[in-house]
Amino acid sequence: MRYRIGDLADAALALAATALGLGAAIAVLGGVSAGGPLPVLAVALAVGLGDYLTRPLLRLMAARTGAVGALLAGLATQVLVLWAALELVPGIDLGPQAVPAVLLLTGVVMAAGRWLVGVNDSEYVLGDVVRRARSRARRDRRETPARREPGLLVVMLDGVGRDTLGGAIEAGLAPTIYRWLRTGSHRLATWWARVPATTPASQAALLYGDSSAVPSFRWWDREAGRLVVTNRPADAARVEGRIADSPGARPLLGPDDVAISMMFSGGAGTNVLVMSRAGREGIGPGPAFLRMFASPFVLVRSVALTVAEMVKELFQAHRQRVRGVVPRVSRGGWYVVLRGLTNVLLRDLNTSLVAEHLVRGAGVVVVDLVDYDEIAHHAGPQRPEALRALEGLDRVLALLEKVCEVAPRDYRIVVVSDHGQSLGPTFADAYGVSLADLVAALMGDAPQTFAVPSGEDMGPVNALLATVFPSRAHDRPARRRGVRRGTGEDGSVPEVAVVGGGNLGAVWFPREDHPLVLEEVRERWEHLVPGLAAHPGVGLVVARTSAGEPVAVGARGLRWLDSGRVEGADPLEGWPERTAADLSRAVGLPDAGDLLLVSAVTPMGHVHAFEGQVGSHGGIGGPQNEAILIYPDDVDLDERLLEQVDGTTMLVGGEAVHAQLLAWMRTWGLR
Repeated sequence: MRYRIGDLADAALALAATALGLGAAIAVLGGVSAGGPLPVLAVALAVGLGDYLTRPLLRLMAARTGAVGALLAGLATQVLVLWAALELVPGIDLGPQAVPAVLLLTGVVMAAGRWLVGVNDSEYVLGDVVRRARSRARRDRRETPARREPGLLVVMLDGVGRDTLGGAIEAGLAPTIYRWLRTGSHRLATWWARVPATTPASQAALLYGDSSAVPSFRWWDREAGRLVVTNRPADAARVEGRIADSPGARPLLGPDDVAISMMFSGGAGTNVLVMSRAGREGIGPGPAFLRMFASPFVLVRSVALTVAEMVKELFQAHRQRVRGVVPRVSRGGWYVVLRGLTNVLLRDLNTSLVAEHLVRGAGVVVVDLVDYDEIAHHAGPQRPEALRALEGLDRVLALLEKVCEVAPRDYRIVVVSDHGQSLGPTFADAYGVSLADLVAALMGDAPQTFAVPSGEDMGPVNALLATVFPSRAHDRPARRRGVRRGTGEDGSVPEVAVVGGGNLGAVWFPREDHPLVLEEVRERWEHLVPGLAAHPGVGLVVARTSAGEPVAVGARGLRWLDSGRVEGADPLEGWPERTAADLSRAVGLPDAGDLLLVSAVTPMGHVHAFEGQVGSHGGIGGPQNEAILIYPDDVDLDERLLEQVDGTTMLVGGEAVHAQLLAWMRTWGLR
C-alpha cells in the first residue's frame, strides 16, 4: 500500500500543479478564458490523459526518427493535446493562437511555483518515470519475488575536487552526500588525477584503463598534421579508436551498459550524447529522449529556467565586477548561453535519460554531469555560484537514489570526479602577455612590447644548460627561421604550435619530422628554454633529452625526472611529491609537446591558466589533482592499488580507479 498511496499523492500533486499553472496562464493571457476552477481542473485531467494515450505512438515515432524527431513530435503533441483539451472542455473559451502562449506560461508558472515551495524541480521532470518504476516494481514482485539482480550507477561530477566537496558538505550544500557518509552507506576517498589532469585523459583512463593516447585536452598531431581537440566528435572518435586498439585497454562497459554525456563510450552498447559517437550514431536513440521532450510542460519549464539561468549569470558577473572580486575573467559571450544549457537544460535531460535507463534495467549506467566544472572555470572553484551548481548536483543524486530504490535492479551508486580545479589569475592577466606571444618573442619573431626575461634573468639557467648540454652547433648548423604561429586549421603547417590546457602549456615544432629534444631546441632557439624558465609566471619547463631521460628546467636549476639528479637549485622544491613522476610520464606520451610548461604557483596556492579560465586544471599545483571517489560501504579499496602521495594513501591515476571499479563490478556480480 505504501507505493499505491505514494502514486496517488504524486499524481494529485502533478494534477494540482498543472491546474494551477493553467489557471494562472488563462488568467494572465488574453484570447482564452475559463468559467471557473472546474473547467481548468478538467483541462488538466485531459492533458494528463492525452499524454498517457499518445505516448506509445510517440515512442514508435521516436524509434524511427531519432532524438530530433522525438523533440519535434513531443512538442507538436503537447500543443495538439493542450489545444484539444482547451477546445473540447466545456466552460473554456479559446481564441486563435492562444495555445502556444498558454503552454509556455503554464510551464513558467509551474517552475516558479515549485521553486517557491522548495521542491526539487527535477522531480517534476521524472515524476511519471518514478511512478512507472514503482508500478513495475510491484508487478515484478508479484511475478518474480526473488532478489533483484545487481546493477551499478556511476555518476561523474566533472571538476569537483576533494577540497571543494569538503567545503560544500560543511556548508550544508551537499546534504545527500553528507547523509551517505554520516550513515555509513558510502565512504569518501581521494584519488590523484595525474598530469594531464583533464576530462578526456581521466575518462580514457576510467573507461579503458589507458590514457596514453591523450596528452592534453588539445594537442598537435604530427600524423594528422593538425590540432586535435577532444570536444569535437570526429577527433573524439579518432582518439577513442586509438585507445580501444591499445594493448592495455580493457573497456569498463559492455553491450548491456549505457554511457550518457561522456567523452568516450567505454564499450557501452547504448550511447546517448556521447562525444565520440555523435558523428556516426547521432546523439542517441530517440525513445531515450521521449520522457523529456513529450511530457506536458517539462521541456517548456526547462527552457524557461535555462533563460532564467542566463539572466542570473549576467547579474552574478556584474556583481563580481562591481565588488572588485579577483581573480576573475570575462563571463560574457557564448558562456552565458553555455551556463544556461549545462546548468538547467542539459542537467534535466541527463537526469531524465539516466532515470529512463535505470527503470529499463541497464546493467551499468555511466553519466558525466558538467554543471559545476563549466561555472567553476569562469567564476572560480569555490565561488558562490559554483557551489550552488554543486548543490544542484547533490539534488540530482538524491533524485537518482529514489529511482534506484524502485528500479528493477539493485543498483549501487558510485560517485567519481575526473579532477579538481585550482584558482588563480590567468597568465595573460598576471603578466600582460599570452604564452604564444612569449614563445614567439623568445624565438625572435615578435616585437617585445611586453616584458620578457632579460639576459641577466636568464643567466643562471642559461649557464647550467650550456654546461650540462653543450652546443653542437659545429656539428649541425643552427637554423633560424621566421616563426609562423597557428593551428594549421587552413591546412598549412605552422612553425610552432603553442597550446594551453589550464596551467599546463605545450609547445610543438610541427615542421620537424620528429619531436625535438632539449639539445635541438637550444641549437635552433637559444633563448627559448632559458627565457621560459626564467619567466616569473612559469614554474617548470620539461623537455626530453638526447640521453633519453626527461629534465625539468627551473629558473636556477635542473632536475632529471627519473633519476632525481639535480644541478643547481632543485626546481621541484616545494612541489607535490608526484610532480616528477607525473611530468616524466606526461612528456613521454606519444603526442606530447616538445616542451611542456607548468605555471608558477603563488604563495596562496594559486596557479596561472594559459587560457581564459580563473578556475583551471590540466597541470599540477593547487588542489586540481585531488579528485573524489564515493563508493558503497560493502566494498573496500584494494591495498595493492594504493600509493602514498604527500603522506596520504590513495589511488593514483585514472587507470587505478578503473582497475578498482572492475574489481568491485566482479564483487557485485556484474562481470
